[in-house]
Amino acid sequence: MDPILSVHVKLLAVDLLSLSIQPSDPPTFTHNTRPVSRAETLGVVVSRERKDKFLKFLVDDGTGCIPCILWLNHHMFASRFHPIDLELKMQMALEHAEKIQLGILVSVRGRITAYRGIIQITVADVVVERDPNMELFHWMDSIRLSRQYNDANKLPPQSIPTLDSGKNPVQFDLKK
Repeated sequence: MDPILSVHVKLLAVDLLSLSIQPSDPPTFTHNTRPVSRAETLGVVVSRERKDKFLKFLVDDGTGCIPCILWLNHHMFASRFHPIDLELKMQMALEHAEKIQLGILVSVRGRITAYRGIIQITVADVVVERDPNMELFHWMDSIRLSRQYNDANKLPPQSIPTLDSGKNPVQFDLKK
């Protein structure tokens, strides 16, 4: 199993919305042939629609708008959770829904899902960011991680240095 499958991958909207959907049950998503199931993104809330059962909102990170859905009716999952845990999940969802307002900068983490062929994030956590620099940091992290991943994939396996290879892959000149 690919270790990246179980972590929240930092993705820009352009990358998230261009994921390939592999038909299965549940559907799987791939980014450059690597499976991903969870994502983290950061942007400004540009649309918000609250219904009885969910809050649907769009997060714009400058490269596109990511549809996000926050479920408010956790009673559907009652058989899987203890009643106290269920109550806490419902309270957290309502608190998250109150935080999400138009024009604020938010960091969103959750599962990648598809509804009617459109990729979206089913929200697990929302953080309101007070520092506007966080958007730039998210961009830099996303690009750096994407480049790191792409560069690692281009090298043949025997050329990737390991700790047990006996070679020091990085040389520092401290005399300068």
